[in-house]
Amino acid sequence: MNYGISVLFRAIPVVMAFICFFLGGFIFLYGNDAARDVAGPVVFFLGAICLALYATAATIIRQLIHKFHPFLKYLIPGFGYLVALVTIGCGIWIFSQGTSGFIVSGHVVCGVGLIACCVSTAATSSTKFYLIPQNSSSGSLALNKEGFSGFTEKILILLTVIFSIIAWVWCIILLSRIAEGAEYFVAGTVMGGLACICSSLIALVASISRQIRNDYGEKDRSFWPKLVFFFGTVCILWGLVVILTMIGNVANTTGFIMIGLGLVCFSISSKVLLLAKVWRQGYALANRIPLIPVITALLCLFMGAFLFEEGILDNAFFVPARVLVGLGAICFCLFSIVSILESGTSKK
Repeated sequence: MNYGISVLFRAIPVVMAFICFFLGGFIFLYGNDAARDVAGPVVFFLGAICLALYATAATIIRQLIHKFHPFLKYLIPGFGYLVALVTIGCGIWIFSQGTSGFIVSGHVVCGVGLIACCVSTAATSSTKFYLIPQNSSSGSLALNKEGFSGFTEKILILLTVIFSIIAWVWCIILLSRIAEGAEYFVAGTVMGGLACICSSLIALVASISRQIRNDYGEKDRSFWPKLVFFFGTVCILWGLVVILTMIGNVANTTGFIMIGLGLVCFSISSKVLLLAKVWRQGYALANRIPLIPVITALLCLFMGAFLFEEGILDNAFFVPARVLVGLGAICFCLFSIVSILESGTSKK
């Protein structure tokens, strides 16, 4: 990877983050519609995931261009965790305001923060990414002494598992309160979609850390991609069920957000699938895998465009139309990451 391309791939998540920040701020401040209290903060803080993805991109790219100074392996992932913690703190403050709109957006922002934590863990697990192509091409089955220890590998995977469990428990608690108002159904449903993304990121962290340690086997090659596809499918089917079973209810538009979150899961699958396909073997279509997040990004944006039109007639589509734009930005960030992985693992 040359320096110019490395700058481009690092710039993409930063640009997408600022698009989310400016769009979210514009949505929130331009008008006094209650729906803006939901869409504005959510779109704004989706930029936090983009910044966490920047941390992952920068961690890998600096190793590929041989400019990864020792202190950066702490500084760059630390930046991602800082962004995640600030996001969770802001989410708690938002839902503490008590209005129905802020209850939804506040809880969702906290879920976004949990995803940012998982992405930052992926950045941490990538601090020895340079060992992956070495291990893959060596053919040796011995554990790489330069890689992570068994304890470190388990801690990295455990962290993403913990963040995922927190998201699932949060989802269940919110859904258990739906008798108190529709806002808890919406927040709980979206939190479930965010939990699916956190769970998908377990596969990414496990794939990276295990390949770095050189204990990635045939079972891993099969299991981790299937895990991501499972959660992506669950998320999309959940969204379709909400749309079809709640026709006539304003809350049914939440299903479109769930479909968008499922598309993010499938974007994550591109990285897990790439790592599986090129591990100790050639794969002729490896350079086509980055098309997956491009397609999901376009699907999010096109679906958002249709919902914008629908929103002219029914304000219930205001929130999903705008949130899908933010999710499209995240998918495009994931295109940057998988392209970096393809470049780093390419045998050409």
